[in-house]
Amino acid sequence: MPRKVIFFAIIFTLWASFAAGQSNTGELRLRVEDPAGLALESSVELECDANQIHRTYRTDAAGRLEAKLLPFGIYRLQVRHQGFALHTSVVEIRSAVPTELDVHMAIAAEHTTVDVNAETLVDPHRPGTINRVDQDTLEHSSVSAPGRSVIDLVNSQPGWLLEANGILHPRGSEYQTQYIVDGVPLTDNRSPAFAPEIGSSDVYSMSILTASYPAEYGRKLGGVIEVSTDRDIHQGLHAKAVASGGSFGAADGSLMAQYGWGKNALGVSADGALTDRYLDPPVIENFTNHASSSGFSTKYERDVTDHDRIELSVRHEQSLFQVPNELVQEAAGQRQDRGSFETMGLFSYQHIFSPNVVGDLRVMSRDDSVNLNSNEASTPILATQQRGLREGYLKASVAVHHGIHEFAAGADLDYGSIHEQFSYNITDPTQFDDGTPPTFNFAGKGLDREQSAYVQDLIRLGRLTVSAGLRFDHYQLVVEKNAVSPRLGVSWYWPGADLVFHGAYDRIFQTPAFENILLASSPAIATLNPQVLRIPVQPSNGNFYEAGLTKGFFKSLKLDVNYYTRLFDNYADDDVLLNTGVSFPISFRKGKIYGAESKLEIPHWGKLSGQLSYSYMVGFGYTPIAGGLFLGNDVAGALANTGRFPVSQDQRNTVNSRFRYQIAPRLWAAFGGSYGSGLPSEFNGTPQDALGQFGNQILDRVNFDRGRVRPSLALNASLGADVIKRDRFTMRLQSDLQNLNNRLNVINFAGLFSGTAIAPPRSYALRAVAEF
Repeated sequence: MPRKVIFFAIIFTLWASFAAGQSNTGELRLRVEDPAGLALESSVELECDANQIHRTYRTDAAGRLEAKLLPFGIYRLQVRHQGFALHTSVVEIRSAVPTELDVHMAIAAEHTTVDVNAETLVDPHRPGTINRVDQDTLEHSSVSAPGRSVIDLVNSQPGWLLEANGILHPRGSEYQTQYIVDGVPLTDNRSPAFAPEIGSSDVYSMSILTASYPAEYGRKLGGVIEVSTDRDIHQGLHAKAVASGGSFGAADGSLMAQYGWGKNALGVSADGALTDRYLDPPVIENFTNHASSSGFSTKYERDVTDHDRIELSVRHEQSLFQVPNELVQEAAGQRQDRGSFETMGLFSYQHIFSPNVVGDLRVMSRDDSVNLNSNEASTPILATQQRGLREGYLKASVAVHHGIHEFAAGADLDYGSIHEQFSYNITDPTQFDDGTPPTFNFAGKGLDREQSAYVQDLIRLGRLTVSAGLRFDHYQLVVEKNAVSPRLGVSWYWPGADLVFHGAYDRIFQTPAFENILLASSPAIATLNPQVLRIPVQPSNGNFYEAGLTKGFFKSLKLDVNYYTRLFDNYADDDVLLNTGVSFPISFRKGKIYGAESKLEIPHWGKLSGQLSYSYMVGFGYTPIAGGLFLGNDVAGALANTGRFPVSQDQRNTVNSRFRYQIAPRLWAAFGGSYGSGLPSEFNGTPQDALGQFGNQILDRVNFDRGRVRPSLALNASLGADVIKRDRFTMRLQSDLQNLNNRLNVINFAGLFSGTAIAPPRSYALRAVAEF
């Protein structure tokens, strides 16, 4: 191979665009001057209701400002300086390449009226729906239970369903949620039972996608949650302290501080929490459910030059919690303890090659571990586990702005080392098939090798916008597979009707969940039962289709309506090993999910703001099984049975709402709620059989004739006040009441793979926030 080809291949691999998870964000670089060209230290506001963005900044002594991580859209810009006329204009952010703007302030006597025509509700160039969560929503959100602050915010969006123990299901997908934290993808299960929380106090903004995925996204594509903890550099010391507490002995606190000097910024944060209701218990009594969590992070950022920026960050989080008992287990004295631990380091380097070309390199290393321990009284089985993942990740790409094109290309490498240890002792043999060995021990190691490359282009042709991309994936763990995935999104804007039509096609390649995949794939598992079926779990392939529209009303309301269909081969699900609570991936021949969603958003209508969303979803899996582990009586029908069954997330109707009213400049109230029509249940016995295990109150919440949980409804209210509000110090107080109607809401009952879980009863929470 010629040396020049090798050289350019290395350069392509080592330089990147604006962060792996920030393909839809850009940056504004502003300079403010007086009529003589001298720098002005000024106050700056950027507002885009379409993205739920309202941010305030202050330029430095040189009149300069760098506003980062701005979602693509049209922004209203306002610049203020005492003695000068208010400057108001419109700026459009459409590229990963920083937008540079000079603002020349006029003295007050020379002020002339400027007609600013900014469409702030409907983005005319967005090829798909993206739901944003910015600082205003984060600050006024309900107080969540420890471990669920980010999860609850995502669950409020259309298309998302929260199943037992905080597991998110986007549009019927099981364990196919991908978090992208500061540009780095995390594809493991991030529910409270599996991983420590990314606290909302660390979150600066979030973007949530369920369709029209850029080609740079892969591996887990049920839904994508982009989380940014980066903040714009402010000179001097700035800090934020949050303390909350409430029902179930909940106490949560966090402290974040940032110090900026020159082109440098150093940030640190720490958090801790306690609660007596961490997971969703299987019975009303909420036995053995205590948890504690803690974490810290530090981040350093420096603008080395006007063209170079580096960032270093380290994060450590851990959660220690108990597994809730059923009635029989509590009577026996069972105690099970679990823990999850995560340490992650990230280095990034961004370089601007020219006014139209920008690059970024991201390197991440992390160590995850999870354990389970059971006492001697555990029934019907005493299980212990230690498993972990050591992962190294490298991402590189390049973004180019040229005329009507926003072009990007890149590649990434993911290297994972997995280890699993598992053992059990059966304490009640009557609960297991004959021939099941009374003890079992397993230890295994595996290497996960994944590589990808992509190209994509966003093309603006007047009212028409086209997003086109192509992705290549290679996956190697238990099996080895390659895939090529085309992506296409199209939108058309009708200005007279304030309306955008859009449609998308996504070809997806989804890798299996790695949790306990070595255990379920090992030949050693054949000793657990005389009848064993073990088929390697293949990656899922699928075709996702979506069509929808976005309509603005009176420049005060925005309505999104979408219809979608998802077709899968090797539809991914999970199962539980014996009665241990240890889950592992399985798959079925195919799956089909379809539904419709709508969301009415009110960014600001006088003193009222908020949203109302509705989701309709139907989901079926189709047998026979295509991969996974099956024991005993399940083996006979695993390959022979053909048919379909409702997936465990098959809730037909879901409604979420929250509206806030500004009673006075420093006092507000909010009201909302959630409704679910009920998930499927799979209970083979009679109601009398379940009475001793769950109790009569829970059985009353199950429709055994329909095989579904009865509908759930929880109404919530909040009251908040800015008790202190000064230029350099603010303090806010908030009180919440959850499930005001005190309804017994059953999340799952004897689900095929999800067991039984009970939602919290009426509860309260208080939060205090101080910033300076």
